[in-house]
Amino acid sequence: MLKGLYVITDKKLIPRDRFAATAEEAIRGGASVVQLREKDTPEDEVIALGKTLLKITTKYGVPLIINDSAEIAREIGADGVHLGEDDPGVAHAREVLGRDKIIGVSCYGKIERGVNAEREGADYVAYGTPFFTPTKPERTPTSFDVLREAVNRIRSIPVFAIGGITLENAEAVLVTGVDGIAVITSVFGSPDPEAAARDLTRVIKECSG
Repeated sequence: MLKGLYVITDKKLIPRDRFAATAEEAIRGGASVVQLREKDTPEDEVIALGKTLLKITTKYGVPLIINDSAEIAREIGADGVHLGEDDPGVAHAREVLGRDKIIGVSCYGKIERGVNAEREGADYVAYGTPFFTPTKPERTPTSFDVLREAVNRIRSIPVFAIGGITLENAEAVLVTGVDGIAVITSVFGSPDPEAAARDLTRVIKECSG
């Protein structure tokens, strides 16, 4: 089952010549899932990046998830895809990727979206944002009550929280019962991604223990 620290790449934070090395640092620090998130990047470049990252994630036994496109995930040979509200749904992704790949769904603050995703065969869901995040500055924060309700109603697949989560506030998120936290800036905006990932992983373990 997926859990723990889920890291999401951001080309504004990671220099292209350090992309693979920086992702590897996050994994060494304890990241248990890596998502390649590339907005407005040519498809061939995303595929090339994904194939490079896949060599690293495979080496460490960590799943590589591709944002938005099941077709690109299939082309890369990635472990799965993460779907937003405007992407084709779980059934389409399953048809493209097959039964053994991971399908995640963004649920924002919508409980029923997560319940439906679970019913449709998603492998995990993500709720957010609990805090302001520069990645999604227009997003209204999702209350901790929503996170708790999601955990209570979605029982068969992991629930992640995402959005503005830092070392300082991670514990407050984790005590809602979520299975893990997804971060971008807190790891890839750090001068030392490995140390940042290690610190967040320590908090996750303390809260789950």
